Amino acid sequence: MIEATSCGGVVIFRGKILLLYKNYKNRYEGWVLPKGTVEEGEEYKETASREVKEETGADTSIIKYVGKSQYTFNTPHNKVVKDVHWYLMMAESYFSKPQREEYFMDSGYYKYHEAYHLLKFNNEKQILEKAYKEYIELKKNNLWGIKKY
Repeated sequence: MIEATSCGGVVIFRGKILLLYKNYKNRYEGWVLPKGTVEEGEEYKETASREVKEETGADTSIIKYVGKSQYTFNTPHNKVVKDVHWYLMMAESYFSKPQREEYFMDSGYYKYHEAYHLLKFNNEKQILEKAYKEYIELKKNNLWGIKKY
């Protein structure tokens, strides 16, 4: 068994959520949230920001930590247990450009209910739900858009 750690973001701009569409060798891989592997010496926040920038091209600010999801998958030689640390992030615009090298063919900002139904994985739906509730709460209290909480 191998343990792996990734970090990612629920990126919001004007109430809409940034998603990526993955298609590997013309095989539908689904819509996902941006995330990636922690590199040596990197803080989780740094990983989340770097991965979101690499995979989507979006300029973002981390607002707050949302939580952790965990899933397992099998490789030909091992079972991998992956922890993913998620951050609520604010984008500076609607700009996004999917990273083709990672087989992301499309990206875009979607209303909450659209994003929720597009997401392929239940653990990402749960993180989206939690992050969006945080976003609504911050917005209600006129705190969304302030860099530090």
